Amino acid sequence: MELKKTTLGELSVDNKGYYGIAASAVDYSEDLYTYLRITDINDDGTINFDGLKSVDDDKASQYLLKPNDIVFARTGASTGRNYFYDGSDGTFVYAGFLIKFSIDPTKVNPKFIKYFCLSDKYRGWIQSFTTGSTRGNINAKTLGDMVVEIPPKEQQDKMVEILSIIDEKIKLNNRINNNLEQQARAIYQNLFENIDSLPTGWKKVSLGEVANISNKSFNPLKEPETLLEHYSIPAYDDTKFPVFEFSSEIKSNKFIIDDSCFMISKLNPTTKRVWRPYCITDNAVCSTEFIVYKAKEESMTDYLYSVINSDTFSNFMCSHVTGSTGSRQRTTPKDTLFFEVIIPTEEELNTFQSTVAPIYAQMRFIAIENSKLKEIRDILLPKLMSGEIDVSNI
Repeated sequence: MELKKTTLGELSVDNKGYYGIAASAVDYSEDLYTYLRITDINDDGTINFDGLKSVDDDKASQYLLKPNDIVFARTGASTGRNYFYDGSDGTFVYAGFLIKFSIDPTKVNPKFIKYFCLSDKYRGWIQSFTTGSTRGNINAKTLGDMVVEIPPKEQQDKMVEILSIIDEKIKLNNRINNNLEQQARAIYQNLFENIDSLPTGWKKVSLGEVANISNKSFNPLKEPETLLEHYSIPAYDDTKFPVFEFSSEIKSNKFIIDDSCFMISKLNPTTKRVWRPYCITDNAVCSTEFIVYKAKEESMTDYLYSVINSDTFSNFMCSHVTGSTGSRQRTTPKDTLFFEVIIPTEEELNTFQSTVAPIYAQMRFIAIENSKLKEIRDILLPKLMSGEIDVSNI
């Protein structure tokens, strides 16, 4: 495949990059612009919509992203992380630790640059700025000088078409899962929250009366060659899907979990992280920063998962933190067992669970499907970029 060497700057409008606005983030408001920060961008180039903030600054409109813009993290452990904006995710103002390049569609298919910046070649280039355990900073000039090898336009378009089909399916699946979760939460809220007086046959109990905290531990040093299905805080924040890695790569003890577990992060509970593990393998473990619950009666698992996924439980977690700083506060696990849980009649409980169980099952299926789609995309990407897969006759 014939490749032309150029640079990111040469493929951009004005041949250079621009730094984002130096402004503080404020709580999210529909009346303000959404503020795109380094922490809002996942490793795979997607947006983490949990915890988005707004920006309240007179100059904010000057930093609005436009279709075919791509922004890069320029500092810290996230250096090189990037996000291509096509307008479908909403309206964003980009923050000061991001650098924006506006890709010129007359010079290259803009989405080709998106996929190039997700490739191993790009990541290797970023890695060259790492010294020891520290990832170096990158400025706009360095990014602009980055060499990009581009095939003829027709082949760019075909590569983009193939990869975009997969990405659009992933994005659609994410929207479906978000909608399903909102439905399940709304059903629980409408039935079991904001109740003035308990109906006949209903009662209140402590969470500790109906659930246990599981602390079954796994020591990776004792089984270094075990392939683990690892539910970590970074994995949740990045894709809400476990990473698969050998225990020799993990340096600390973990909790052993199975598909009857449900868990919530005790670390910084203002950032809500509630997870129902998929347990695709028999070697599922999670970070000890999660509180792992098991229903005393397994038939109540869906209901109790809905309880800890509620705003009421999240607020309870936040009101029982230790630690003086916002970044390292934790909720004491045993304190959560005092949370009051409403228990309806057996008939009403069964009705609720029969309603939400198919929702949770569908969410699990979609999450696993998305993981497989990402694997396919990540296998195709380097083969398409290198020309190993010839798209000229497609």
